[in-house]
Amino acid sequence: MRASIRIVATVALIGTAACASANAAADRTTTAGQPVSFATDVQPILTKQGCNQGACHGAQHGKGNFKLSLRGFDDAADYREIVRGAFGRRISAVDPRDSLLLRKPTLHMAHQGGRRLTENSWAYQTLVKWLRQGAPGPAPSDRKLRQLVVEPTEIILQPGGKAKVTAKAIYEDGSSEVLTEKAAFDSQAPMVAKVDARGTIEAAGGLGESAVMVRYLSSVVATRVIVPYGPAPSLSSFRPNNIVDRLWADTWRKVGLSPSPVCDDAEFFRRIHLNTLATLPRPEDVRAFLADPSADKRDKAIDAVLRRPEYASFWAHKWGDLLLNNSQTVGKKGMWSLHNWLRTSFRENRPMDAMITELITAIGSPYQNGPANFYKIGTADEWTESTAQVFLGVRLQCARCHNHPYESLLQADYYAMKAFFGRVGKKGSQDFGLAGGDTVIYIRDSGEVTHPRTGQVMKPRPIGGAPVDHPIDRRRALASWISSRDNKSLARNLANRYWGYFFGRGLVNPIDDIRATNPASNPQLLDALADDLIQHNYDIKSLIRTIMRSKVYQFSAVALPASRADVENRYATHYSPTRLGAEALLDAVDFACGTTEKFKGLPKGYRAIDLPDSEYTSEFLDTFGRPRRAVPCECERSEAPTMTQALLMISGGLLNRKVSDSAGRVARLVKQKTPTARAVEELFLCTLSRLPTAAESREAIAEIQAAPSPKEGFEDMLWTLLNTREFQFNH
Repeated sequence: MRASIRIVATVALIGTAACASANAAADRTTTAGQPVSFATDVQPILTKQGCNQGACHGAQHGKGNFKLSLRGFDDAADYREIVRGAFGRRISAVDPRDSLLLRKPTLHMAHQGGRRLTENSWAYQTLVKWLRQGAPGPAPSDRKLRQLVVEPTEIILQPGGKAKVTAKAIYEDGSSEVLTEKAAFDSQAPMVAKVDARGTIEAAGGLGESAVMVRYLSSVVATRVIVPYGPAPSLSSFRPNNIVDRLWADTWRKVGLSPSPVCDDAEFFRRIHLNTLATLPRPEDVRAFLADPSADKRDKAIDAVLRRPEYASFWAHKWGDLLLNNSQTVGKKGMWSLHNWLRTSFRENRPMDAMITELITAIGSPYQNGPANFYKIGTADEWTESTAQVFLGVRLQCARCHNHPYESLLQADYYAMKAFFGRVGKKGSQDFGLAGGDTVIYIRDSGEVTHPRTGQVMKPRPIGGAPVDHPIDRRRALASWISSRDNKSLARNLANRYWGYFFGRGLVNPIDDIRATNPASNPQLLDALADDLIQHNYDIKSLIRTIMRSKVYQFSAVALPASRADVENRYATHYSPTRLGAEALLDAVDFACGTTEKFKGLPKGYRAIDLPDSEYTSEFLDTFGRPRRAVPCECERSEAPTMTQALLMISGGLLNRKVSDSAGRVARLVKQKTPTARAVEELFLCTLSRLPTAAESREAIAEIQAAPSPKEGFEDMLWTLLNTREFQFNH
């Protein structure tokens, strides 16, 4: 029975071609004389109508026994499913308009997805024409898209205003076409700007910014749409310090926001220490800085913190998170080897492109060569994804199984990138006389990566680049491309990451998700910082210095009333307070209390930011969200406040033990019989990094004098300061 049905379906398909000439008049609903292409006409219709989205037939198992590839990334499979699936019942050779492919989306039959087509639409008439032409499938002669051009790239709409975005396809054969009917238009923030099926954008009532995505075939391009918060401010009193300030001033005029004034000296001094060192400033340094009358004292303070030894510790710990340096996966020897290499590199301020080149091209013993631990764990898939996310800021994971749904990243791009790592091998070694020996990273003589769907052997090609290769080690070609002065990918990623580290959110946010459909809040600044980093030979301290010397970085953390509508502070009109990370908070508690946390297996004196990995037991660090170093994503570090954290600070044994430590700060103040007013000043300086106001001093002195003893009074005051938001946040 099934065989006969298949025969009937095949005969019907052959007969469809004969019907085409009889219906030639109807063919004029699309371009006269032009055959309909499944790849460049039918697939865009299915995408634009939402048929192949993840919530519909593009889901993993499809819908209603009808499965399409997500966003149409597999022409051959989709063609088979439409024409031959369900025993050929989805199309009708006798009367194309009677095809299930058309009757369901026009609601001539029940359709769970609702109405998707109308009979007078271009999409419907094109599908009818395709069926009358014999439903031809994808062919090698199909035009290949070279570029999707969307104009304009930025639109500023006043409330209630409208604008038009146009899309144009440029093909490899030199032909082109306007895509008003074919391209899919979507707004990422429809409450700010909505877009119709033909690319007309309308302000929707909300203020702020939206990206309008334009999709055609495998390409996605975004237009930035801004609905200003108000009229352009004059900014006559704003005096820029550097390029950062000048480019933000241009943006504030565009979006109608005004910046806050510069913060006071104490706030600035605390901020640069926590951002750069994850360490509170010493009370004596705070006093000296506040007393310094020189006009350039802020620049000198920035240079001073960049010379502090804590700099290497903090950034080695930070990059250890990203590189997943964990003794559970690379072993203790490997973990220490990579950690020490990171500390040395940051202490010597090695250029970041050189560090990343050494990581990507690492070979040999992970025990002796720290960067080789990058390859000790995982597979070529994981090395591919980590390289893309950590060094380029691109989340490539989606493209392992299908084309990226929100970006112009193909499944082929994933496996072309993976081809750089296809010959990386691991083998055991007994060179160290250890049980099980060491693991050696080496390059095999052969090893190709094939596309899982087509079986094609992939040529190594970096994301967004041309194919490159190397006769000995393909990774060298990748490292050369990444570090090339003509390629901004690495520099843009680093500039965005460090902006995010210092401001609490990246210019592109999340900071490791750089793509066309996630535009930067200030794209000109991102490019300028990347150019500056390249010009300074990837000197990361130079980038940090540029950021911290800007007035934007030195703004008060209090937003002006007119700028509070920008809830996420996307436009950097003030400094966004950020909660101290788990390690920085524990170290700050120790510093304030004059105590030292002891970590099992390490000598006393190791601080939390000195820890080489996350396997050292600490209920405090776990509670406050330190990452387990399982995935190379900033999102692994939890920043969400919890009730457990609050209880740990309010009534936890650790805090009470440190506050009342017999060798701690309070005990020393009591032993030295420090005058109460002076002790109050020191407690403020060691926690909030500022002197108390007159009112705060009077109140604190009164509370201490009312306590059963000075010791209990000082302890209560210190406990209170440790539980303030001012202490627990960098602001």
